[in-house]
Amino acid sequence: MNIGILKEQAPENRVALLPAALRELFDLKATVSIEEGAGKNAYADDGQYTEAGATVVSRDEIFKNTALILKVNSPTIEEIKMLRPGQVIAGTLNPLSDHELVTDMKKGGITAFSLDAIPRITRAQAMDVLSSMATVAGYRAVLEAAYNLPTFFPMFMSAAGTIKPAKLLVLGAGVAGLQTIATARKLGAVVEVFDVRAAVKEEVQSLGGKFIEVQGAIDDASAGGYAVEQTEEFKQKQSQMIQDHAIKSDVVICTAQIPGRKAPVLIRKNTVENMKPGSIIIDLAASTGGNCEVTENDTTIVYNGVKIIGNSNYASGMPVDASRMYGKNLINFLKLIIDDEGNLNLNFEDAVVKGACITHNSEIVNERVKAAMEG
Repeated sequence: MNIGILKEQAPENRVALLPAALRELFDLKATVSIEEGAGKNAYADDGQYTEAGATVVSRDEIFKNTALILKVNSPTIEEIKMLRPGQVIAGTLNPLSDHELVTDMKKGGITAFSLDAIPRITRAQAMDVLSSMATVAGYRAVLEAAYNLPTFFPMFMSAAGTIKPAKLLVLGAGVAGLQTIATARKLGAVVEVFDVRAAVKEEVQSLGGKFIEVQGAIDDASAGGYAVEQTEEFKQKQSQMIQDHAIKSDVVICTAQIPGRKAPVLIRKNTVENMKPGSIIIDLAASTGGNCEVTENDTTIVYNGVKIIGNSNYASGMPVDASRMYGKNLINFLKLIIDDEGNLNLNFEDAVVKGACITHNSEIVNERVKAAMEG
């Protein structure tokens, strides 16, 4: 079977697989074609792919001559039109939110696998692209904050006096939030953390963060470790608690998201208005509306002296390691759908394969996506 790797659309810098990852596909007896320049922005040129054993071809040839196409992000409208019925595509498709994409893939008879739909079970941890990319985002967000903050992160004691450490508030203690805590503590900041899930308290404290707890949160075990929608009473308590801590913070990093839903607004406009001039808000949930009420996606603004950076794709800014991590997750998944002879083997009895599949045989087969679209 011939596997194709497409070049991502600007401004994305990642590539689905780096040259070093191709060996594992060749071990599965597959061949690989890659679009010209696909790895350029991840510092992997066409020559490196050729040396690794891939064939560098045009974009049209990828669509015409491959059975399985690999991407990082969702296919564009033009790319969907170029896909053949029965052709398989795998990437991060965001199917719980992008219903139009799902409908188009269903109509086109495309078999689509979305790595962000893989069940969050122990066996699938090696395929968890959301966690991998969240790790990059949490790390980069802290560095961005440190660069933009007009004060130091660590405490300094010198003949010029003592400089207090920066105070950082993290909203959401998922993978991105935990990486944020770890990185910020290494840089010497004092870190406070808010999350509706009491189960993460121990992890937060183990990394040196102080857990802010609001009583009365709904913690749904069936949500796969994600946050769930909360009651209005809890939201009011939460809002006041967050405002009290945010206005005392130098940096707020927002990471709270609910799959398939608009991001919860945790930082209100009046909270921003009461924050210290020169403070920084980094909103990793910007693409789904933002945790801050005044966030603008893919934009940096200054509101009442507070710099608000809306960026949900920090992974693109670190394309080498982000592509390496993404590629490893992708390879681990592909091993489930490629047999020892290099052919597609779509075993829908496998919970991971079934959970990751969005459309197949002109039907929406993912139950969560189907329910979201019907609702």
